[in-house]
Amino acid sequence: MKKQFLTLLFVAFAGLFSMTAQTEVGGVKLAQKVTLEGQNLVLNGAGIREKMWIDLYVGALYLPKKSSNAAEIMSSGDAAAIKLTIISGMITSEKMIHAVNEGFENSTSGNTAPIKAKIAQFKSFFKEEIKKGDVFEMVNVPGKGVVVSKNGKEKGVIDGADFKKALFGIWLSNKPADKGLKTAMLGK
Repeated sequence: MKKQFLTLLFVAFAGLFSMTAQTEVGGVKLAQKVTLEGQNLVLNGAGIREKMWIDLYVGALYLPKKSSNAAEIMSSGDAAAIKLTIISGMITSEKMIHAVNEGFENSTSGNTAPIKAKIAQFKSFFKEEIKKGDVFEMVNVPGKGVVVSKNGKEKGVIDGADFKKALFGIWLSNKPADKGLKTAMLGK
């Protein structure tokens, strides 16, 4: 009887845990499963963006199903999301815009001209003050484009597979913002 009770207790506890399963990275709790912009996604991987030994933000990649193939993720028209949670007071609007410029240059091998207007629109989403704890979500919604939100408030939508590929390439290309973060986002 005691063994059955312990088994039942374990099953109940495991069920409860799986319903609220989270991963913690850099003090940020990330849900294993989310619904963003109506898209059901799973946490593929997450890590910390560092620069000169300073932790700047937690980056998380959400996909319909787990994948470690960066090229496929960048090129796919499927739903996908990158969530950035600011964990440093060192990040300013100006620094983020500069980093975004550099990221697009790297992810497109310097060929930003075809998406110049889209990059300008994207950078405008970072003009407001950025504070520790802010959360940016970039969700690729099939048939709509990339929906960008800050702290749950939609900032705008940018369409085009070319933009989505370049945007996700900031973190997943052959020249990513942070190699360790890329590896972590790919679940490796």
